[in-house]
Amino acid sequence: MFNIMWALASLLLAGPVRAAIPNAMLRGMPSLPKLLVPDRFITSPNGTVLPPITTVYYFDQLIDHNNPDLGTFQQRYWMNWEFYEPGGPIILITPGEGPGDDSVAFTTNETINGLIAQQQNGAVIMIEHRFFGYSNPYDNLTSQSLALLTIQQAIDDLEYFANTADLPMPGGNAVKPGQAPWILSGGSYSGALTSWTMVNKPGLFWAAYASSGVVEAITDYYGYFTPVREYMPQNCSSDVEAVITHLDELYVANDTAGIQTLKEAFGLGDVVHVDDFRRCKQHVQNNLYDWQNLQPDIGPGAMFFQFCDALEVKNGVSAGPEGWGLENAVYSWGNFWNTTYYDYVCGSEDAETCFGTYDTSQPYWTNVTVNNADRSWLWMVCNQVGWYQVGPPEGQPAIVSRILQPIYDERQCVNMFPEAFTCPPQPTTTQTDTMYAGWNVNVPRLFFANGLRDPWRESTVSADGLNEPDNPSMPIYEGDGFHCSDLITKNGIVDPTVAVVQEAALRYMKEWLAEWRPSTR
Repeated sequence: MFNIMWALASLLLAGPVRAAIPNAMLRGMPSLPKLLVPDRFITSPNGTVLPPITTVYYFDQLIDHNNPDLGTFQQRYWMNWEFYEPGGPIILITPGEGPGDDSVAFTTNETINGLIAQQQNGAVIMIEHRFFGYSNPYDNLTSQSLALLTIQQAIDDLEYFANTADLPMPGGNAVKPGQAPWILSGGSYSGALTSWTMVNKPGLFWAAYASSGVVEAITDYYGYFTPVREYMPQNCSSDVEAVITHLDELYVANDTAGIQTLKEAFGLGDVVHVDDFRRCKQHVQNNLYDWQNLQPDIGPGAMFFQFCDALEVKNGVSAGPEGWGLENAVYSWGNFWNTTYYDYVCGSEDAETCFGTYDTSQPYWTNVTVNNADRSWLWMVCNQVGWYQVGPPEGQPAIVSRILQPIYDERQCVNMFPEAFTCPPQPTTTQTDTMYAGWNVNVPRLFFANGLRDPWRESTVSADGLNEPDNPSMPIYEGDGFHCSDLITKNGIVDPTVAVVQEAALRYMKEWLAEWRPSTR
């Protein structure tokens, strides 16, 4: 009975963009927004045509910073020096848990990184994170290889690159820290990595910018859904809460007939294995994960709002704040799933194939080839950061079933990495927060930018209840934006509160860079 109910709870949580991926928790990865590469020539201040920003460069990075004798691997990076003039800063960013090819545009002035470079006559470098994309110490992603995928190794990569890389621009061999001011920048996980690096390597980077930086590692991260519930249309949240309350009540009452009725409402009454049905449930609720794709310039046609309209608009009339009630919510949510969302998630696959989790011979679990961001990220999740998006404790409003708890996602760690885990592991989140300060970070010239509507807000320094004091040495700005909204220039045009954050960042960077002096280090 417990497995059936967990299945249903899971179904209501999982997601489309990662079609037929059993671990739906990966749908809510703390990653950068997608941004298209601008279609234009890149020229230097003197008019020289520069290489396209999609040009890939390679750096000989240490395989293991604790054992340099193991040698090096080729770490990919991209660079844009269209605004650079001698004496300007070097801005280093990493896309975090994804291939660098997808984030090349973050070196341009369509993002805050390029705006800082344009204002300060700097250059922007984006370096691919180890074990993502094609920057791999080894030619596979086995558990043995991934042992070198740790936060500390990633931080050490940034240090080694800054101190030893000869950059491809003119004069690029004479701009190392001490010779030029370096700024570290990142968003989401890479925003956390920015904060963690400033704590772990004091003095290496003169200044830093962390957007939606998830600095606090948290195992049971039910706070992911708090901003979603607070800022989604109230009628929609009311009806989602009604369905979730009904689901949990069925579980408590051991009502197998009611559970079957709910399964059939979503067209999943014939899922063969009852244990697998719990994963189905997570995939339906992935409608909530679509919130992370929102930005200030995204209109009502977004998938999240299509979902809410399906629940709340009847015959052209929208429900009031209380919603239409349970019966309509179950019917409308199930209808939306059956007519629209199932194809979005599973395509032509049947439910058993799409949602099955116990056949660990499937390629999803066994594929160890490189450039598999889901596998690499799950390794970090299982070991060091957690962030399992689960149901809230009793006494708090729930748009996610309380049946969903970390143990369910921890079981996926065993499925993916049986050589490393013989039983569900608990990530070392306390150790991570102790080593890298988490919410307690206090370092100079580190600018934090966050968004009220960001589902990752509760792991940033703007989490509810922290009430960090205003500190001009480590300013914290929060706009009305979503996840990493402040990173993207056009969001400041659409949302004045995001513009305030961006303008403050540019002002602080200008002040801090004016204080920099070369050293003999």
